Amino acid sequence: MPRKTLVPVDGSPQADAAFRYALEEFPEANITVLHVIQLPKGYWSVLAESETEFPGHERAEEHARTLFEAAENTASSFDHPVDTTIERGDPSREIVDYAIANDVEQIVMGSHGRQGASRLLFGSVAEKVVRRAPMTVVVVHEAS
Repeated sequence: MPRKTLVPVDGSPQADAAFRYALEEFPEANITVLHVIQLPKGYWSVLAESETEFPGHERAEEHARTLFEAAENTASSFDHPVDTTIERGDPSREIVDYAIANDVEQIVMGSHGRQGASRLLFGSVAEKVVRRAPMTVVVVHEAS
């Protein structure tokens, strides 16, 4: 039976490498490509009446559609269909919550490999997902 596999994408080379890895290593998997639109915090979150009313939301939705189109083109070269979905919120939380809610068996994601001060400032979505996810998480580093 094919494994349900979730691949979060953000347009980075690391996410692209993770997606290709999933296509190559799990050819029988049911792959869902997920993009999380990070909601603004602070001032704008107070003013917006819904998750779709913050400034730049339309641009973020268009970016997601562009990412999905690229993913579908890549998947077609592997003759592999994919599903796509958008979530809104904190990326690490939304990735894990989506995976749990949809009975995903594994998450395949890229990592920027930040270290030191930049890791402290930006955090690591992959690290947070690895810590929180109750399923297998495969972290792919972009080949140099």
